[in-house]
Amino acid sequence: MTATGSIERRPLGHGGPPVSAVGLGCMSLSGVYGDAEDAVSEELVHHALELGVNHLDSSDMYGWGHNEELLGRALKGRRDQAFLATKFGQIRREGGGNAVDGSAGYVQRACEASLKRLGVEVIDLYYQHRVDPNVPVEETIGAMARLVEQGKVRFLGLSEAAPERIRRAHAVHPIACVQTEYSLLYRDEAEATRAVTRELGIAFVAYAPLGRGLLTGAIRSLEDVGGRRAQHPRFMPENFGHNRELVARIEGFAAEKGCTPAQLCLAWLLAQGEDVLPIVGTRSQARLEENLDALGVRLSDEEVARISAAVPAGAAAGTRYPAGNMKGVFI
Repeated sequence: MTATGSIERRPLGHGGPPVSAVGLGCMSLSGVYGDAEDAVSEELVHHALELGVNHLDSSDMYGWGHNEELLGRALKGRRDQAFLATKFGQIRREGGGNAVDGSAGYVQRACEASLKRLGVEVIDLYYQHRVDPNVPVEETIGAMARLVEQGKVRFLGLSEAAPERIRRAHAVHPIACVQTEYSLLYRDEAEATRAVTRELGIAFVAYAPLGRGLLTGAIRSLEDVGGRRAQHPRFMPENFGHNRELVARIEGFAAEKGCTPAQLCLAWLLAQGEDVLPIVGTRSQARLEENLDALGVRLSDEEVARISAAVPAGAAAGTRYPAGNMKGVFI
């Protein structure tokens, strides 16, 4: 296991602060993939900090405020150990899917509400969680830049923004990082995004780096799929068998390397470049430690190429979100 507090750091973009190379995605602490107990979740956050994980990723829509409140409690007396990221932009719409609001007035209100829930004076990294196609990105980023001027936010980020929109945003105020789903299973859009973020000196935060659990090898049959996962096309009966065959290839490489499939997949991501910062969600301290041990798995260029060829880009069956949700990503 990685020694306490001594894990690898990577810069958050060009000239940005160092953050843990593997971060903790906190969404699952709000019951997304099964019940979570707040006391256990707070202990997990404490354990992550003790191990040197300082990059904590939340959102105001994870549990609709619950996630930020939980982090606020967990970080009391420990704020200086954490690089705290949260997001705004998705709003609850009763009886339907989430709506999106990127208006300047909403940006200010959302940030102040998040600060209150988190119990902090400043958010280290503030993302627009989903692009609002009805509001020019220049307006949204202009409002986010005012938060920086007010001392309420340190760095700005975008989630699921397409390259052209990233360029427009960066022209208004420096964007520190962009967050998009990125794994061996789903990487076309991420790699198109990285072509721009690398050019502009922006970090790339890879969420769902383990394919929402599929790449761990723990989900072996449709009987293992439940809850929110069942809504994702990758887990649907017509796609699952094909995707499970891809995971079997990864399991073979992991056996050769003497690591777990999850560690191999994270090591592959980390090998893509210093700009890549995976955030991994878990409710388990043991899984957290397993994920961090991926930092000790070193892949040669030849091994990276072999793994990439075994699970080529675009090989996964099924889109990464249900059809309705796909309209709100990479735009």
